[in-house]
Amino acid sequence: MQELKHKIMALKIIQILQKPQLRGAEIFACQLSEHLRQQGHEVLVVTLFKGDADLPFYGKIVHLGRSPAKRFYDRRAWRELGLIIQEFDPDVVQANAADTLKYAVSSKLLYRWKAPIVFRNANKMGDFIDTRLKWYLNRFYLSKVDYVVSVSEQCRLDFKKTFNFPDQRLTTVEIGVEQKRTGRVPRDLEKIFRKGRVLTHIGGFVPEKNHQGLLRIFSKVSRDFPDLQLILIGKGKLQGATWQQAKELGLNENIHFLDYRQDVLNILTHSTAFVMPSLIEGLPAVILEAMYCQTPVIAYQVGGIGEVVRSGETGWLIEKNNEAGFEAALEEVLKNGEEARKRANKAKQLVTNKYMNDQIARRFTQAYHQVQKLRNPQQRLHKTREREMTQVP
Repeated sequence: MQELKHKIMALKIIQILQKPQLRGAEIFACQLSEHLRQQGHEVLVVTLFKGDADLPFYGKIVHLGRSPAKRFYDRRAWRELGLIIQEFDPDVVQANAADTLKYAVSSKLLYRWKAPIVFRNANKMGDFIDTRLKWYLNRFYLSKVDYVVSVSEQCRLDFKKTFNFPDQRLTTVEIGVEQKRTGRVPRDLEKIFRKGRVLTHIGGFVPEKNHQGLLRIFSKVSRDFPDLQLILIGKGKLQGATWQQAKELGLNENIHFLDYRQDVLNILTHSTAFVMPSLIEGLPAVILEAMYCQTPVIAYQVGGIGEVVRSGETGWLIEKNNEAGFEAALEEVLKNGEEARKRANKAKQLVTNKYMNDQIARRFTQAYHQVQKLRNPQQRLHKTREREMTQVP
């Protein structure tokens, strides 16, 4: 009977991702999916757009291979997605990022599949809604969503305020990190780490990541620490402009541009600090990964970052755009190794106690079951009886 109960409680879940890429949102969604699968749920991952990365998920992945240029009128993709959902018959369809929400809602409206849609809110959306048109468009898609899981409490409160979204259909489940053993400095980066102490930044080259501000900060701090190195991990439309800025500052020998990598934990482990002067964030996984690696974190207080980076305890939290304050914090890390180690140790303890992915996956499961409770009781009863009939020997 105990085994039967477990089977009945197991869920069928579809996770929709933008594309196969080693970006934080996709990596976490795949890690979450893998933990859900290991905990007994049946999970299918669907990617919308073309990409070339191997995603960290060992279950079934369906790649639609569509073009983002057609995101507002891709009827073929909506139909393909609808057929996949109808065949898989999930209990939950989770949309991970804005484009995935457009596709899920459009497919459901046209092809009338019944599964509830859960939206993973990974950003402080109020910071992106800067016109009435954007508000109305997002509000339309969100009106078709059954439940929203926000990445931080600040993001949840902002989402509720921005869209007047009902409390009972909104919760917070943070991002998590994988339990992994870290290793040596990657061989192709050994020369960089031999040059001097290394700062690391991870994030796409987009305006909100504020690479321009980071280079200004690095330029001033490196005057007192001429051997200091900066590693920038990521891709994006501003990568060329950032490289040009580094050249103009005379720092192109100290600043190193890397694409997305799969060995970031090894890089973080051997870095002197992780720096994130972002202007807009939710709760980025890379901050938790740095804390897990016991690497001191310096970041602007935006989004949910202040919920994990606490000045004087687990890192250095600086008011947004306070470049002088960021420089002072970085200099303290470089000069006071004992204080840096003390805060990094507390940060590691916080992450291991609360933000490991196996724990996060269980909290997502609770959210999914809450979605089931909010649905039509007769529909839930019918689905449960069907599941029971197919699983009893």
